[in-house]
Amino acid sequence: MLTKDFTVRRVQAMRPQIQEMVNDILDKMIGKGQPADLVADYALPVPSLVISLLLGVPYADHELFQEHSAVVVNVNASAEEKEAASAGLYLYLLELVARKEREPGDDLLSRLIAERVTTGEISRETAAVNGIVLLIAGHETTANMISLSALALLRDPEALARIRDAEDPAVIANAVEELLRYLTIVQDLIVRVALEDLTVGGQLIRAGEQVVMNLSAGNRDAAYFTDPDRLDLARNARGHLAFGYGVHQCLGQTLARTELEIALPALLRRLPGLKLAVPAERLKFRNEMATYGVHELPVGW
Repeated sequence: MLTKDFTVRRVQAMRPQIQEMVNDILDKMIGKGQPADLVADYALPVPSLVISLLLGVPYADHELFQEHSAVVVNVNASAEEKEAASAGLYLYLLELVARKEREPGDDLLSRLIAERVTTGEISRETAAVNGIVLLIAGHETTANMISLSALALLRDPEALARIRDAEDPAVIANAVEELLRYLTIVQDLIVRVALEDLTVGGQLIRAGEQVVMNLSAGNRDAAYFTDPDRLDLARNARGHLAFGYGVHQCLGQTLARTELEIALPALLRRLPGLKLAVPAERLKFRNEMATYGVHELPVGW
């Protein structure tokens, strides 16, 4: 239902708008002065603006969905807290679906309503739930990748210079693939059930048995990647599992790649003196969240 809104052609057409958004956000961050929190002042606003543009969500409401979605993906949040946050997101999206039905625009939700809701194929409630999934997936993950990538590059001046000074877009695209592999922010374990007896890596798995997979471990597999614990922006990282694998690979992977390919070089070129404003050991990481990241990233320039 949603694939055509995430095609390479569609996302490429959004590049100028994404670049303009990134430049505006950098202007605001620099204008506030240093130190800045790269998470709140840059990494979060970029994907929030982009997914809002794609879905047709008013950016004025971004704080509401950021607050609720942070609770939803917090593994330490209670069942009651998660339920309340999910309900808040659901009611917001349900109202937005009704608004789009009355006043359609050039956005994913409007198209979903016109093509699937009005025909009776799906309900308004289903459209709202799809909107929730895309909102959470569209800004939490990319925001964490932007901030963690920036931190990884600040710790590796050679890698930082490779992205900052690259004139060939292919060099930046390849670097993004390696960062995706190296960081692998999705921490949830993936559980599957074998439909038949099979052997994987010499291990017999019987039909009906559960298999628990770890994307991060897969992306550090020395049998597939040479020296996997080293960040090497020149390596061919194709085949990494950061977006999953097979028919259920991440729907928004092209959009996420594009945001990273724009946001990272823009940050490093605009602020060539970018540096941590606190000792690295004081940083607090999002170990309690389904997607790994850093809570705050104070920087100066």
